[in-house]
Amino acid sequence: MVIEDQVLRDGWIAACREVDVKDDPMQVIILGERVVLFKNEEGIHAFKDLCIHRGAALSLGKVKDGCLVCPYHGWEYKASGECVKIPQLPAGAAITSKAKAITFGCKASYGFVWVNLNNNEPVLFDYPEYHDQNYRNVIWGPQTVKANPPRIIENFLDVSHLAFVHEGYLGVQEKPEISDYKVHTKDGRIFTDEIIVYQPNADGTGISKDVLYTYEVLNPITARFTKRDPSANHEFSMFMTVLPVGECDCIAFGVESFNYDIGQTDEEAIEFQNTIFYQDKPIVENQKPEELPLDLQAELSLKFDRLSIGYRKYLKELGVTLGVE
Repeated sequence: MVIEDQVLRDGWIAACREVDVKDDPMQVIILGERVVLFKNEEGIHAFKDLCIHRGAALSLGKVKDGCLVCPYHGWEYKASGECVKIPQLPAGAAITSKAKAITFGCKASYGFVWVNLNNNEPVLFDYPEYHDQNYRNVIWGPQTVKANPPRIIENFLDVSHLAFVHEGYLGVQEKPEISDYKVHTKDGRIFTDEIIVYQPNADGTGISKDVLYTYEVLNPITARFTKRDPSANHEFSMFMTVLPVGECDCIAFGVESFNYDIGQTDEEAIEFQNTIFYQDKPIVENQKPEELPLDLQAELSLKFDRLSIGYRKYLKELGVTLGVE
């Protein structure tokens, strides 16, 4: 079932990691929409995974001379969507302009392939650490989650769960206090002050200390934070973005960025992130209701929930419909 959330369809959605697009076409599901990704010498392209002729899945075809070839009758579509060959027609016969694939906006950035279902080419969020030579970047995911995007993003933005869900890693129950902070809205941005958080192993050195977290909502299904250790001039940043496959069916990806030596390989850093994600997963998958309440009276919120409140107000103002009530 296609999900007609126009706010999400208007934005860029991470379909997969860029390295996942190989020589053969691949199918991804975005908001219930079957999409085929394929690459040629011009780059990566996204079509509706449907041949206009008899409804075959183009993802079952192949790429030939830069064109996507339908597996059913061999029709060939170039990257702009026009059909340039119908083998059943006589040589030189004109091809009707109706023989065209449905194309979607597509771009590669931050190690992912992004698709825009409404073809309006919006501006993608800025994550400057990815292009900063002082940072090492590690791509993680995909991680499947049986939950709606707003629940997943709100959990990512929730600093007060660190001492309990991630005890021993990102906090300890003996020190659960969250320093007071404010949430700011400026030029469409939603971000926090630096929030003091006690961590038992703040930067991999085994030393317990207070660190400073700053969170920001980048779009309805993408958020980031920066963890700063002023005593060592260390910064760790990460963004997470969610691919809405369907109702309560998502895939999460992200990028971690370090301006210091963490003493781990990329694989070890990813494994640690997987450990943290697996701790969050059962919490998010079992929250009720599955839809995030946008009525601020529906759940009890306290001052340390200010960012959650800000995120819910933001979703309501934008008119997001998937995964909210």
